Amino acid sequence: MTKPYTDPLALVSYTGAPRPAARASGRTSPSHDLPPLAPRMTLTTPWTLAGALLLPLALPQGQITGRCDDRAEPGTLPVEEVRAWLAEDGVHDPFVPERPLGITSDLAEHIPADNPLTPAKVELGRQLYFDKRLSIDGTVSCATCHDPALGWTDNAPVSTGVKGSKGGRSAPTVVNRILGRTQFWDGRAASLEEQAVGPVANPVEMGFTTEAAAERLNGVEGYRLQFEAVFGGPANEDRIGKAIAAFERTILSGGNKNDYYEQALPYFDIDLDEDEDPEFVARVDRALDLEAAHRMSAAAERGRELFFGKASCSLCHVGQDLTDEDFHNLGVGFDGEQPDLGLFDRTGVEADKGKFKTPSLRNVTLTAPYMHDGSLATLMEVVEHYDQGGIANPNLSDMVFPLDLTDQEKQDLVRFLEEALLGPITEVEVPRLP
Repeated sequence: MTKPYTDPLALVSYTGAPRPAARASGRTSPSHDLPPLAPRMTLTTPWTLAGALLLPLALPQGQITGRCDDRAEPGTLPVEEVRAWLAEDGVHDPFVPERPLGITSDLAEHIPADNPLTPAKVELGRQLYFDKRLSIDGTVSCATCHDPALGWTDNAPVSTGVKGSKGGRSAPTVVNRILGRTQFWDGRAASLEEQAVGPVANPVEMGFTTEAAAERLNGVEGYRLQFEAVFGGPANEDRIGKAIAAFERTILSGGNKNDYYEQALPYFDIDLDEDEDPEFVARVDRALDLEAAHRMSAAAERGRELFFGKASCSLCHVGQDLTDEDFHNLGVGFDGEQPDLGLFDRTGVEADKGKFKTPSLRNVTLTAPYMHDGSLATLMEVVEHYDQGGIANPNLSDMVFPLDLTDQEKQDLVRFLEEALLGPITEVEVPRLP
């Protein structure tokens, strides 16, 4: 089973410090072209049933052909294979996902005691995530709005549910939600378990009830066997939520260019003595070599300095997942007739009107359009929104103010977001379904 990743070089702190003027060993920062949009995903899960269809994640827009959940067909996973899988050694043993570079938390602390991860449970959750039978008419799955091929969102301003119904908010990404304190734009779900079942009963999303969805699953022998083996009983709302949440906790991303930069940052201007500890020297060399192999362009590096400096992005986009997991009013939508009141609808507190959760900026280039309503189509539009100081309203966050960025600074900031924050995501296969 996968063990927690404890390499000390992964303990990136996100200091936001600029690169020193002089660097060890005469290293310099060359300028180079923007890399391909999506690097090959390398963080793999070892527990999938044999014969599943490999899904290349985060494909460039022009290469996407159909939705990934259209490839998950009911009845393609034989009961005999399910039985054999459930009898394999180790599939019911708890494990902790491997921690990617840049994620500093002990991931074990983000796994609830009453819902440990096991290969069998994660596999069951993977099947449910892609199964449209959780919707009333069999047309919508979790993957419809949170598609692995689209950055684990749907690249639409607002999502489309059963019978063509349109929601009012953009689908947030699933990536690294294991780290989230709350879920959804307004934080109305306190856990991934709660988030996972919410859309099933939402009339605009899946339009079903969790009771009816559970009854449907219990009528499928392959699912019945898995729920019994994993949870000791038939499918119900609690167990469906736990299985899907277990799968979602394995969707991780790290190891982008900024992570390698942060890892090497303490050693850029280090002067090593001849009698230095060989293990420490090897550590320094490794960090510097990895940064050199994943070096961001000069434009992206200038953008990084803006991100942590003049542009003030890191006031909210901070920490290992580049989000404070807090709620802020940016003025988005407040120039319309009926603005979405966000957190206020949950709390009823006047000061919460128009507040929405800060999203992670990891792989942000894959998750357009932006903001809770999908109203900003490009990252440049997002930068322009912040540069003008948001949209005035009584609750505008004091962290939003005019930035007075030059055109070149805006371009550099976008370059940093697009290039340096793009990293590998857990590789997933579209499952065969019972």
